[in-house]
Amino acid sequence: MPKYAFEDLQQGTELPFGPKLITKQEIVEFAEEFDPAPFHLTDSVQGDEFAVGLCASGFHTCGIVMRMICDAYLLDSTSEGAFGLEECLWTKPVRPGDTLRGKSIVLSARQSKSRPQTSILRIHHETWNQNDETVNSMITINIFRLRNVDQGT
Repeated sequence: MPKYAFEDLQQGTELPFGPKLITKQEIVEFAEEFDPAPFHLTDSVQGDEFAVGLCASGFHTCGIVMRMICDAYLLDSTSEGAFGLEECLWTKPVRPGDTLRGKSIVLSARQSKSRPQTSILRIHHETWNQNDETVNSMITINIFRLRNVDQGT
């Protein structure tokens, strides 16, 4: 039986994830394939202070966060996926050498009316760099099975 089910993920539950060291190579490799904007490929780009120098694509950052969440708890859970993102913010560039870590906090959790063996959770995920600066903030709408359907709320 998975460690985490709806019964374990009530409002206020906090789940840490990470850390993950970000490398120049992975930033460039992701950018070459999926987001070839110049500031994701080289550190010699001039421009806005936010984007000066090599930085990871926001979508790459989301992928990194997803992997850290999977490793921390999602792969050992009754997760049945998600309906999507309610919010996704990239608040600070992720640079080579950054070490990311974060925390997921359950904002709300309720048993599904149409599928009582499942639940719907709103989860806020916040990710920080090594300087405790927020680099990414997301709210997801997730589906988890109940461990004990007869004891559901």
